[in-house]
Amino acid sequence: MATTSETESPSQQIYKPAEWLNAAETIACSSIAPIALICGPKNSGKSTFSRHLVNVLLQRHKKVAYLDTDVGQTEFTPPGLLSLTVIDKITPDLTIPCLKTPERCFFFGDVSSKRDPATYLTYILALYDHYFTTKIQGSSGLPLIINTPGWVKGIGYEILVDMLKHMSPTHVVKIRISAQSKNLPDGAFWLDEGVADACNVIEIDAARQDHLQRSLLVKRDVRLLRDLRVMAYFRQCFPSEMTLSTLKELARALAAHPPYEIPISSIKIKHLHCQVPVTETFYSLNATIVGLAVSSMSEQLPQCVGLGIVRGINTFRGVLHVITPVPQHILEDVDMLLQGFIQIPTSLLQVQGCISPYMSANVLSTN
Repeated sequence: MATTSETESPSQQIYKPAEWLNAAETIACSSIAPIALICGPKNSGKSTFSRHLVNVLLQRHKKVAYLDTDVGQTEFTPPGLLSLTVIDKITPDLTIPCLKTPERCFFFGDVSSKRDPATYLTYILALYDHYFTTKIQGSSGLPLIINTPGWVKGIGYEILVDMLKHMSPTHVVKIRISAQSKNLPDGAFWLDEGVADACNVIEIDAARQDHLQRSLLVKRDVRLLRDLRVMAYFRQCFPSEMTLSTLKELARALAAHPPYEIPISSIKIKHLHCQVPVTETFYSLNATIVGLAVSSMSEQLPQCVGLGIVRGINTFRGVLHVITPVPQHILEDVDMLLQGFIQIPTSLLQVQGCISPYMSANVLSTN
């Protein structure tokens, strides 16, 4: 990992147009710690610009806060999470997202906000309020970058407007693509007519071509990227020096990894997006990825401390078997399992020659 004194030399392979560089410098040179919200349609380069802006800000500030609101293409966490992360090191390669432990996060449990926009917005505003009221343990000069998803029409547009009105950022960066109908409206579109705002709106074009005039608009396999981030997350169950270079090796290691044993009586189980009959609770829960949450502060806003795989359920003994990289001292505070629609990558379940234990047959009948 690069230090704050290092430059972005590997990242120079990514083409950053002059207006991107100027926009980042404008934000970084602000007389106060900036709050910058990055928005625009899908595949416009919001995440790449946000990573570059983080590096530019870290040349002037010891730390930068990052509010990630894109549950489908998360920056520092596995998919399905909304998070506030504090970064203190420059990322030398802008092409490779890396996992970091967030300051605070919530498990939304889906890769799109469409299923429950109200809860999605509630979580985001709660993360922002945590930043604003605490400035992360008293760091009054802490800049904030807010990266947003590419859903900017219909309800997605309304969510973005609500976010902007609540947060009142110092800078809003709008990235435009060539398809004008997909772009956001010009100017401070979130303000009511006649309302003044000191926000600096910066409009830039997507980096459609590099310095060799090659197209940069490459459609990414989003599902594959999500699977890779899930696998990278659970790879943390094992020592970094342990060789797990193939899917088969990771699948075998997870299948053989001793799980934590959690008494069913000590936790609440909640499905976030659908009603599950009581008689089907364990069948629904088994072989799924769950959010490990602590509800002691607020049951309506349970803080997520990580993810786990429910490997098996023994209803006779009243215990769940859960695999997770979350340290035991943190896991001891978990009192709620949140179930959503984040799935175990099928590539881990279909490794040839490896019998996966994450199957519903592991649920013992209560009859």
